[in-house]
Amino acid sequence: MIAQELIEENNRKRELLTPENETYYSDMLIYIRLQWSLSEQQSEEVLMEMLDHLLDGQEEGKTAKDIFGDDPKAFANEIIEQLPHEKKRTVIPFVAAIVGNIVSWVLMIRGILILVLSYFTEVNAGINLFVTALVSLMIACFVVLTTWYILKLVNNSLFKENRNDKGNMLKAGLVGAAGMGAVLLTAKLTPEIGPSIDFPWWVSLLAGTILWLIIYVEKKD
Repeated sequence: MIAQELIEENNRKRELLTPENETYYSDMLIYIRLQWSLSEQQSEEVLMEMLDHLLDGQEEGKTAKDIFGDDPKAFANEIIEQLPHEKKRTVIPFVAAIVGNIVSWVLMIRGILILVLSYFTEVNAGINLFVTALVSLMIACFVVLTTWYILKLVNNSLFKENRNDKGNMLKAGLVGAAGMGAVLLTAKLTPEIGPSIDFPWWVSLLAGTILWLIIYVEKKD
């Protein structure tokens, strides 16, 4: 099976684990998947083997600690040392997909808003190229920094019995809100420099829909 099929199969099989075993195994799974330099295919194959081994042991009344030991992080590190690295697997496609999703939704929502508002008032459908480029750069930076911060929170919370999930969610939410606020302020306060072009509602809606479909198809493949 390819990596994506293994991930889907893993998701289904994990539902068969007891709560204790699921927590133990999921921490190792997330920890290994966060190692971006590892081969995704090999990582998912090993994770599936570990899950099958755990399910077999669970049927015999064993726990994850009985099978993998009392130190899941150390065990996961041993697995990581044995897995091959893959240079082409980077965070760039992941971040690009998030940025593309945000841009596609912004374009679609913009198109719908302009269409609706045009029935009640005169709407300026033009965009300034300088402002658009600056806001796009801000969105990309916002996604990169927010993604890095969330992954850091997740990584730091693994293998802890008394983890503060609500606190981490609050921190991530505050960082996300601050980032979006910075993007909106940039769009609002940046002076229009250079040329502007007409960007009617239907072009915005069509471009956003096409971009969203491209990302959706790529994700499925």
